[in-house]
Amino acid sequence: MPSKIIFETEDQAMDDGVDTAAEAKLRKGKKLKNKKKLEDQEEQDDPDCEPPAPKKKKKKCMLTLDQVNDHIDLNSVSNGVDTPEMAEGDAEKKKQKKATAEAKTNGHSTPVQKETQTPEQKEGAFSNFRISQVTIDKLKARGATYLFDIQVKTFNSVYDGEDVIAQARTGTGKTFSFAIPLVEKLQAEPVALVRGRAPKVLVLTPTRELAIQVAKDFKDITKKLALTCFYGGSSYNPQLDAIRSGIDILVGTPGRIKDHLQNNKLDLSKLKHVVLDEVDQMLDMGFTEQVEEILSSSYEKDSASNPQTLLFSATCPPWVYQVAKKYMRPECKHVDLIGNKTQKAATTVEHLAIACHWSQRAAVIGDVIQVYSGSHGKTIVFCETKREADELSMNASIKQSSQSLHGDIPQKQREVTLKGFRNGVFEVLVATNVASRGLDIPEVDLVIQCSPPKDVESYIHRSGRTGRAGRAGVCICFYQRKEEDMLRHVEYKAGISFKRVGVPTAHDIIKSSSKDAVKFLDSVPVAAIGHFRASAEKLIEERGAVDALAAALAHISGATNLAERSLLNSDTGFTTVQLVCSQEMHNLGYAWKSIKEQLGEEFENHIQRMTFIKGKMGVCFDVPADKVKEVQDAWKDGRRWQLTIATELPELEEKQFSDRGGRGGGGGFRGGRGRGFGGGGGRSNGFRSSGYSNNGGRGRGGRGGGGGGGGHKRFESFDY
Repeated sequence: MPSKIIFETEDQAMDDGVDTAAEAKLRKGKKLKNKKKLEDQEEQDDPDCEPPAPKKKKKKCMLTLDQVNDHIDLNSVSNGVDTPEMAEGDAEKKKQKKATAEAKTNGHSTPVQKETQTPEQKEGAFSNFRISQVTIDKLKARGATYLFDIQVKTFNSVYDGEDVIAQARTGTGKTFSFAIPLVEKLQAEPVALVRGRAPKVLVLTPTRELAIQVAKDFKDITKKLALTCFYGGSSYNPQLDAIRSGIDILVGTPGRIKDHLQNNKLDLSKLKHVVLDEVDQMLDMGFTEQVEEILSSSYEKDSASNPQTLLFSATCPPWVYQVAKKYMRPECKHVDLIGNKTQKAATTVEHLAIACHWSQRAAVIGDVIQVYSGSHGKTIVFCETKREADELSMNASIKQSSQSLHGDIPQKQREVTLKGFRNGVFEVLVATNVASRGLDIPEVDLVIQCSPPKDVESYIHRSGRTGRAGRAGVCICFYQRKEEDMLRHVEYKAGISFKRVGVPTAHDIIKSSSKDAVKFLDSVPVAAIGHFRASAEKLIEERGAVDALAAALAHISGATNLAERSLLNSDTGFTTVQLVCSQEMHNLGYAWKSIKEQLGEEFENHIQRMTFIKGKMGVCFDVPADKVKEVQDAWKDGRRWQLTIATELPELEEKQFSDRGGRGGGGGFRGGRGRGFGGGGGRSNGFRSSGYSNNGGRGRGGRGGGGGGGGHKRFESFDY
């Protein structure tokens, strides 16, 4: 066998004009190879002994460059006569050597192993489900490498034709829970591409934006099936053309689909699968009659041939299940990934609350966006009214580019706005509930709610626009004093706990603005820098390098005029001061006494919103910003009291009673049955009589009313 290969090689060499000296080179190469093996064997026999220096030198200068090349060529020829097993062995050795080298580079003595999969990745592996390779490739193109929990729990039931009610937190991939198995099922069945064919799948959504989003998700995983989306505000003609061409999957809102049914343009008698997405909102918005009218054309009472019915939502109130009984089989499957768990909102979202009067809200929102999202992040701000959304989107306090989204905006413009926000054309989307359901907008860093929503489901869906697909997010809810109870209701029903925080301080804003300014500098083309070099050198000469650059960064960031704000209620022109005590305080009088002793009787008129710190180990209060230096100069820390300027809002005592009673009125706080109102006047939680509480507190006297208890009124936290 070797001689045959050599003979063929000689023939090839002769064809190329090379003499038979190749055979001599071949023999010489084999001798060198054998000699090298002997030397290696000697080194292995005596590994502790170094080989003689002359041998090394002789070995290095033994071959010229041409001979080395010939040697490599001949070795490659001789490798051609090795058996496949030998070739595979050599390749395996090379792989092992490479892995060992990489392991040593990483500081390990063993080869680097692949990262172990998480239990969720193993359970959701595509190979575990009836998913075609074409669909898998399309899912990977979207960044999906395995099925999420809700998709794993529902795939087989949906694929096998069972009725399903599925409830999972927002942002967990509910759309693909029905899209993937339905697409796979339809593509596996023979589909006659008949013109004008009636749809087999109907997906109903409460809003146009959600319909567009669901249709896009379907299109991303299938090209074979005819899919169309019907919603109001769009032209009828393209929809009629789609009906004439034939539809396999129809996604739409109840209003427009009902119009086509009434005009006898749409045939839903051949439906095999019906999906109600965000079913609770659809029924809550008054679409119940429209949904029933749509489904009556394809459902018959107690018929086994009724379409498969799938209900998906993040929240399912009890009345949803009552409506579902009309359409679903008794043996329908319930998949509830929330169940009796306390927290209904997404677990990847941090929930913060900021106390702020409505008059200060626009300016504070601008600062909050700057600190929590920056100039390059994405923020959604939710308002209760369309007018509020328009006004806020045009407010100069929001330095990032912003646009509004609500029901009065034409549908075409709404689609353009959403597309621009997804693509990063602008950073802040100010919206009503139009954008709160189902919209999968990637990488939203911050969600702001201008006030606590009236229903908890709205808060859950709004906050779910961030922290999607495993990413972390922040949701900040603004509230006023009168909305404290609404905030607690959201906490209780949604199973979350708001962290009360103050407005961003000047230091926070400057720090965030500086980072953004540096990013802007990085984006400046190198060619443009040369044009400003002369001006920069002159500026440095006149002002100094540090001052000149600091001024430039301040101008770029826009943070040139920063107002001091209270951390307790966001009022402009106030600074929050923290007074820590070495022992637990029984009432606010201890703090007032120490303040009067050190700052004087008259200074108490400047103090506002005094409240206990958590555990009553101190208080915090507001003073006018122009009085801060006066406080710092006059105050001397002692063994019991330490005073500092608060850089962040400390955790406050939840419930408080005012112990600084009124100066008028008398009587006990609780004297028995009956209620009386005490004399007016007095401070309550540190407020002057001209403030919020002029009539004192509610007292209880003897039977039938009686003496009041001036100033003994119960207050919640942030009572101002």
